[in-house]
Amino acid sequence: MDGQFERVNLYLPDDCLLMIFQKLQNRADRNAFGLTCHRWLQIQNIAQRSLALQFSYDPNIYRNYVIYLPRLLTRFPHLSSISLAGCTELPDSALLRLRDFGSNIRYLSLYCCFGISEHGLAHVSTGCPHLVSITLYRCNITDIGLRILAKHCKVLENIDLSYCMQISDRGINALSSECTKLHCLVISYCKAVRGIGFAGCSSTLTYLEADSCMLTPEGLSEAVSGGGLEYLNISNPRICVGADGLAMIGAGSATKLRYLNLRMCRFVSDDSVIAIAQGCPLLEEWSLSVCHEVRNDGWSTIGSSCRNLKILHVDRCRNLCDQGLHALGGCVRLTVLYMHGCHRVSYTGLETFKMLRQDVQIRREGCVSVGPPINKFFAY
Repeated sequence: MDGQFERVNLYLPDDCLLMIFQKLQNRADRNAFGLTCHRWLQIQNIAQRSLALQFSYDPNIYRNYVIYLPRLLTRFPHLSSISLAGCTELPDSALLRLRDFGSNIRYLSLYCCFGISEHGLAHVSTGCPHLVSITLYRCNITDIGLRILAKHCKVLENIDLSYCMQISDRGINALSSECTKLHCLVISYCKAVRGIGFAGCSSTLTYLEADSCMLTPEGLSEAVSGGGLEYLNISNPRICVGADGLAMIGAGSATKLRYLNLRMCRFVSDDSVIAIAQGCPLLEEWSLSVCHEVRNDGWSTIGSSCRNLKILHVDRCRNLCDQGLHALGGCVRLTVLYMHGCHRVSYTGLETFKMLRQDVQIRREGCVSVGPPINKFFAY
């Protein structure tokens, strides 16, 4: 048997062994392949494309990760995806080896890596020029780090900057101007961002998540100026952008918009709703939950203008009454209406709507999110 193995090992080239390894679907089989001999272990190492360090509540585990990460990067030279999510104590120095072994990496998650600053991001930027997607959720980075990232990673498409409290419009502007393929940007809870950094943004920017931000009217106008947005979430704003600011969404630059989340924009007026309903003809899902200032004129325009609207959220809208609900029946493609806590809608009004629009599901449970899950762009 040993002789047969030696002949197989002698005559089969590496590319054939690699093809055999790739046919193995079971993890146990792949591990057994690598344990056969040093050469086959090297084949397994070469074939490894993803690395994910497991989440743990034990801080000692993360200390070991810091020690072993450089060794793992050396062992697996062809990684294209790395997830270090939850490594809260990971220092900048742990990413140093990416400068030598990161040329193939396209997807990187530094989710909740609190110890990563612009110095660590510099290692990533210079070592991973082909990076497509990066998660920097709650990282300790600044505008300097974003400028370095934008300078070296020109093909970046998806960036999650949620809770990166130190970044401002300077960093956003660096991304907007340098990363011409930018597709999805998440800046939720980035309270120093006002939006003016989006000036001149590429038409490739399709998804923008800005939950709990402090965008100004001018900033919001710049955010939609690229003309390519299909998804926009500006729910729960921390300052009032004003009716005119939201009306800018429907001023002509967001004609491709399909998903819009204005949840808890309590100040949004009929004028803004009318402008959006008339200026965004492709809207399929729209959340106006807890938008107390929308009244009959707004609801009527939604009913008459939103011909592609399929899902509408109106939870806890104080000024939705029977007349407004009846007007929403004009949305010919409406299939789901999230509605609870609308105390001005009477039992009779609701039952009449149900009778006239039997094809519409009335859902009582609240739903915070809108549209397809944005985390699909950050799968590791």
